[in-house]
Amino acid sequence: MGSPPMGREDPFDPHVTLAAAAARWDRLSGRLGPEDRARLAELLAVARAPEQDEQARRAAVRAARLLRERLPDEFGEGAQARLVAVHGAAGGPPTVQGFAAEDLAVLLIDGHRMVGPVLGPVRERLLAEPALDPDTVERRGGSPYSPDLIRLRGAGGRLRLPSFQFSEDALPWLTVLEVNALLDADHDPWGAADWWLSANAWLGTSPARLLGTGRDRQLVETARFLMESDY
Repeated sequence: MGSPPMGREDPFDPHVTLAAAAARWDRLSGRLGPEDRARLAELLAVARAPEQDEQARRAAVRAARLLRERLPDEFGEGAQARLVAVHGAAGGPPTVQGFAAEDLAVLLIDGHRMVGPVLGPVRERLLAEPALDPDTVERRGGSPYSPDLIRLRGAGGRLRLPSFQFSEDALPWLTVLEVNALLDADHDPWGAADWWLSANAWLGTSPARLLGTGRDRQLVETARFLMESDY
């Protein structure tokens, strides 16, 4: 989502309102009825569009206005003026307590919690890895919506499939499918992606680096041990 120029914060900047709502979402979400939540999700879907055109700007304003009208004690004129926002480097989006406006869209539309000052950087790190879009996977003869493939929602809500899952002929590694099933990647794609792409003390490197090296069974057994130890 776009942001105003750096400098003194406009107390009615819609992106500050949306960022503050993301920071407080745990206690605010239950105060919005189903219709308001659905309308807010519609507006955020437009506001987060990568193009960031005038339509996106208007949608952000309307989303912030909805929150101010429904939750005046949190975002009304007096309350809004007390919000403290911080701008990122080079005019980046404003944040409130480490949350940005995009985080509200992630919470409400994408339905996961990889947001804020702790999990947000993990999301950014995973999204920075090479990835394919669903159309590219389909053109190569694959099925991007297989339940045993990791699909992450990136900027603007666009689906991304981390490239490590595919061999040079664009087919998914069978080991990846087996391990992803163990990791329940269909329901926890971020956790599965983090396992594959983070350094693993037992393996001596990130699991993704071992694909195609003849250590397939070790990858499977390591993932199985991880899941069994959680119960």
